[in-house]
Amino acid sequence: MPSSLHTRVTESVGRSIVDGVVPAGAVMLSDEIERRQGVSRSVVREAIRVLASIGLVESVKRVGIRVLPQSHWNAYDPTLIRWRLLGPGKGEQLRSLTELRAAVEPMAAELAARHAPQPMSAEILNLAARMRTVGRSGDLPLFLELDIRFHSLVLHGSGNEMFATLDAAIGAVLSGRTDLGLMPTHPHETALQWHVDVADAIQGGHPQKARDSMELIMRRTIAEVESTWADTPRLFF
Repeated sequence: MPSSLHTRVTESVGRSIVDGVVPAGAVMLSDEIERRQGVSRSVVREAIRVLASIGLVESVKRVGIRVLPQSHWNAYDPTLIRWRLLGPGKGEQLRSLTELRAAVEPMAAELAARHAPQPMSAEILNLAARMRTVGRSGDLPLFLELDIRFHSLVLHGSGNEMFATLDAAIGAVLSGRTDLGLMPTHPHETALQWHVDVADAIQGGHPQKARDSMELIMRRTIAEVESTWADTPRLFF
C-alpha cells in the first residue's frame, strides 16, 4: 500500500472531522470514501484504523464508520495536535497545551535538578548554550529543533515516566507555534538566558532555581500567545 495514499486519506478524513466539516455522530461509508478519494478499500481500511486509534471514529457493524465527539479524542496525539493547530481549533489547542506546559514543566525542571543523570544534565546545558547562539543568529528551524530537544530532555530528566511521555505533544505545539508565525525570528535575550538558568540549575543541583526559571519561561510563553485564544470558550466534558 503506497504510504502517500494512506497519508492523504488519513489527513483528508481526519482534518474534516477535526475542523467540524463532518460532525460528531455522522456516519461515513467506506465505499463512499473510496470513490471520493479514488483509492482502494485497503487504503481506506488502514486510514480508518489510524483515525480510530486517535479516537476520532469507530467502526460499527452493519452501520458504517461513526464520527465520535471530541470527548473521545486522544488529546495528546501529535497528529491530532497538528491538525487542530492548522484549523479553526488552533486557539483552543494552543491554550490547552500551553497551560499543560505551565503546570508540568516547572515541576519537571525541579525534579531534573534533583535526579537527572550527569550526562543528561550536561546535554541540557549544552543545548541551552547552543539555543542562545542560534537564537541570536535568526536560524529559526535550527532553534526549533534545539528547543524541542531541550524541553524533551527536561521532561525525561525528571525521572517521571508520565512527564516523559508528554514530549511528543509538547514538541508538536512548539512546532505549531513556529509554523503559525507566533515565534519571533530572534528570541528575546531574556528568554534565552532563562533557558540557560534552567540548565545551569539542573546541572548544579538547585531544584528551586530550576523550577523558578522554567516558571518564568512558561509565563512569558503564555503572554506571547494568549491573544490567539482570547475569545475561545473552554470545553467542559
